Parts: sequence; C-alpha cells; structure tokens
Amino acid sequence: MDRAQDKPLFGETTIRVRYAEVDRMGFLHHSNYLVYFEQGRTELLRQMGYSYRDIEDQGFLLVLTKVAVRYRRPARFDDLLTVRTIVARTTTVKIEHRYEVLRDGELLAEGETTLGCIGADGKVRILPEHLRGERGAPRV
Repeated sequence: MDRAQDKPLFGETTIRVRYAEVDRMGFLHHSNYLVYFEQGRTELLRQMGYSYRDIEDQGFLLVLTKVAVRYRRPARFDDLLTVRTIVARTTTVKIEHRYEVLRDGELLAEGETTLGCIGADGKVRILPEHLRGERGAPRV
C-alpha cells in the first residue's frame, strides 16, 4: 500500500486526563505520558492510512528501543491535552518520533522515542518502504 504524498508526517491527538491516571497529588502520573505517546503514534499511523494491526499482519513488529521524557509542568485531572507526534527521522530499520504534550498551547512535556523493526523471530527487519524516508523524514 502506497501512502499518498500529501499525508502528514506529524499529527495531533486530543486526550482528556482521566481520574484513574492521576496520582494522590492530583497530577497526571509520569508513566501515563508514555501511554499518551503511544496513542499519538498509533493515531499518526492511522492518519497516514495504516494501522499497527496491518503492519503486524505483514510480519513487521515495531518495538520500543529508546524513550526519553522531559516534564515541564504538571497536567491534572480533566485537563484537555494535545499530543503532537512528529516523525523526526527514519532509517532502514528504525523510526524516531518526537512528542509535545500541550494544554491550551502551553508545553507541559516533551519526549522522544525510537522504534526498531523486527520480525516474529525477534531479528531485525528492514522497515516496509512506505514507512521509510518519505516527504521530509530524512532517510539514513
């Protein structure tokens, strides 16, 4: 499946902080930012015309190999957040994303992840071509 050239390499997802996601101080628990990053990646892929399920059904698994988060300001229960997900770089075997978590335009957190491509046997595989180096994402 070929992705249309006008599809974005960044996307935004809106998430409302649920009560179960906050700690005793009423702040969004730090671990939930990783869940939000995953939701941002999943929605970006969907906006590009693909799904993780389709990719996995083709024998490609995208595994998290690196993650970093910088927390700037706390989010709280019922805050409406925007998670901006950007494809920062692709290579033949990995995808690097950057994230911004915003509330009313204010930057609350930022992060980065690296996903590696493997097969069901756990061995490194070359990313499907439609996920590599298109429209502004440098290919190394």
